[in-house]
Amino acid sequence: MHNGGVPEEIEREERLRVSATAACRHLAAWWELNARDLPWRFGRTTPWGVMVSEVMSQQTQMSRVVPYWESWMAVWPDAAALAVASTAEVITAWGRLGYPRRALRLQECARVVAEEYANELPHTYEELVALPGVGDYTASAVLSFAFGERVAVIDTNIRRVLSRVFLGVESRGGAASRAERELAGRVLPEEMPERDASGSSVIWNQAVMELGATVCTAKAPQCGDCPLRGECAFLAAGLPGLGERRTRPRQRFQGTDRQVRGIILNALRQAAAQAARGVADGRLETGAPGAVPRSQIEQLWPDHVQLDACIASLDEDGLLDMLPDGSLRLP
Repeated sequence: MHNGGVPEEIEREERLRVSATAACRHLAAWWELNARDLPWRFGRTTPWGVMVSEVMSQQTQMSRVVPYWESWMAVWPDAAALAVASTAEVITAWGRLGYPRRALRLQECARVVAEEYANELPHTYEELVALPGVGDYTASAVLSFAFGERVAVIDTNIRRVLSRVFLGVESRGGAASRAERELAGRVLPEEMPERDASGSSVIWNQAVMELGATVCTAKAPQCGDCPLRGECAFLAAGLPGLGERRTRPRQRFQGTDRQVRGIILNALRQAAAQAARGVADGRLETGAPGAVPRSQIEQLWPDHVQLDACIASLDEDGLLDMLPDGSLRLP
């Protein structure tokens, strides 16, 4: 106890409350002027559209996602439409977003939503996380951004901003800790009907995430442009440990199985597109439509041991079909 008998923990919590209230006000004003005009924001899409955007955005920059999302939603505007698409169509439409298993899991999710929830996304956290491919982040994001629920959304950008502003330390990545989750819940604005909507938890979640993506970046934060610079304990402390990450070996993309899998899938997508037009090299296809002969597959990568291992893993993941003559095609 100190400061006239006020317990230190209570005083610390009060300082956090005051700082969070100021941060909410400043961040809401910044969001109104600086939010990127993404097609799934500002109530312009359905809850399913929000779900698709969140799945596509995992480990992918928003700027890359926009054209894929727009094309995807034009063809499959709801879960029921995606549920009946062919696997080849889904993988082809996913294009170069990376981690194509996400596309298949999204289609599995669509089938459950179409069949078990009458083509409407469920509204509870428990039901959402039970859907194929939906984890804590995606479920929380959908509840907040699509349904306006008061729930803390926690991703890498949000964790970085909250850790810097309120704790004065660098967020070093890895899985979210219990302390980080508790902090996100403690600074989340209360829903107060009499207050302006700018104080809502939905705007807070979106704005903190946006700030982390565009201003409070990992290696080169633009502190002079940050609306939270007056509340930021990290800036006040001199940016200690800026950019530090958890120590782990960094895998280069060049030469990895991920690169080889991408090369194989790209060849199959191109063959599927040619088959859809009924033309291959200026003539009608012969053999299985959309199939790439084994001889062409072997030209894709010089290390045939690695190539075969990647083909096997793609087959196991359900991302290609292996035909009796050794040719490959999308499912």
